[in-house]
Amino acid sequence: MKALQKVCNARLPLWTLPPSWPQEEGRPALADLTFEGARILSIEASELFEAAPFAHEPKPSKAELSRGVSRHDEPQVLDVGGALVLPGLLDAHTHIDKTLTLGRIGEVQPGLLNAIQAMMVDKARWSVEDIRSRASKALQWAYASGVTHLRTHCDWWDPSVTPLAWDVIKELSTEWHSSIQISRSALIPLTLFKDLDTAWSLAQRVSKSNAREHRACLGGFIHSSNWDPIALEHLIRAAQHFELDLDLHVDEELNPKAQGLERIAQLIMDHQFKGRVLCGHTCALAQKSDDEGQRILDLVAQSGLTLVTLPVTNLLLQDAVPQRTPRLRGMTLVKEAKARGIPLLIASDNVQDPFCAMGSYDPLEAMIIGAPMGQWGNAFDEWSEGICQTAWIASPSESAAPHALERGARANLVIFDQANAIGFPSQTQPRRIVRDAVLL
Repeated sequence: MKALQKVCNARLPLWTLPPSWPQEEGRPALADLTFEGARILSIEASELFEAAPFAHEPKPSKAELSRGVSRHDEPQVLDVGGALVLPGLLDAHTHIDKTLTLGRIGEVQPGLLNAIQAMMVDKARWSVEDIRSRASKALQWAYASGVTHLRTHCDWWDPSVTPLAWDVIKELSTEWHSSIQISRSALIPLTLFKDLDTAWSLAQRVSKSNAREHRACLGGFIHSSNWDPIALEHLIRAAQHFELDLDLHVDEELNPKAQGLERIAQLIMDHQFKGRVLCGHTCALAQKSDDEGQRILDLVAQSGLTLVTLPVTNLLLQDAVPQRTPRLRGMTLVKEAKARGIPLLIASDNVQDPFCAMGSYDPLEAMIIGAPMGQWGNAFDEWSEGICQTAWIASPSESAAPHALERGARANLVIFDQANAIGFPSQTQPRRIVRDAVLL
């Protein structure tokens, strides 16, 4: 590990740079990032610079690794030679309570509702030790990928009992706080909000868990199979009353008649909801007519919702019929959302559980699938914001945090030495991680 004073000649994405940033042959000039302690002090256009390489220096001892510091007394300068550099990564939608259960469950019939049924059966095996072991492995994978912020949904299917995972992940968020900031969303079936008293009770219990160091959101599973507009209104009213942000699973299906996203956008405006609202999946939006989809996205833009797309899981779950090649992709209208300035996040979702046999808690893996699936052009300069922009999950009530790459932000970087901006996100697995101005 090496403490850094400066990273030179970094190719940063356009979304991190001001309009006045100099261009060279149509590309943004490389950047020098100077650190003060664990924070970014300045970002300036590079001048030619050559630093002494680190590659052949002796490896630090185990004692030095355990202290987490460099063998050098003075912070070093690292020249990355034009390599692509992103801020620390955000995985905005995960399920670390379910992770790594598929191996013991075995074969699962295709489709979302079958996956839910298999998961409910496996829950008989869940214990504090089981959840902690699996979730800890998930966090280790995320840390190795360069993730600095992670949100996990926790199943909450019994209104009278706080789930084991809710408290286990709170404990893990304390243990991991210096490395990964973890927030939780209670994933509750919409039907449980039909009774207003139950809705209030659920929101109150989530509210008691919500603190700056232990962020908690109210969430719900909203699907045609449990659709209830009254219950949805109760959910939003309860969150408003207890000043909770919302993070919802919405229209995770290919039914063009699904109403969740449109109704949420309208209710958020009708109730002048003050908190942050994330809507994950919204697959059904792509099955509506062009005019209908555009009209709903206009409502989403007006209401200030943030959308989250989950390419890997939705490719596996949607249009899933045994012995039949799927025809439909399960991706929401990402290009149309982006054109309206709607915040759009890209995340891992489920990892090696009944919902998704694949995954590794590396948001770049979701981008590698999502970029060709959605035909995203210029993925590094435009779409990489969706795996970095922590402001899009922050509560509006929080004080304005620095941009991911600007003065005052934590010096967390992911350096891709073998990737290039044209082919991104290809060749992104070999990477170097900087955390709080320390090269790991």
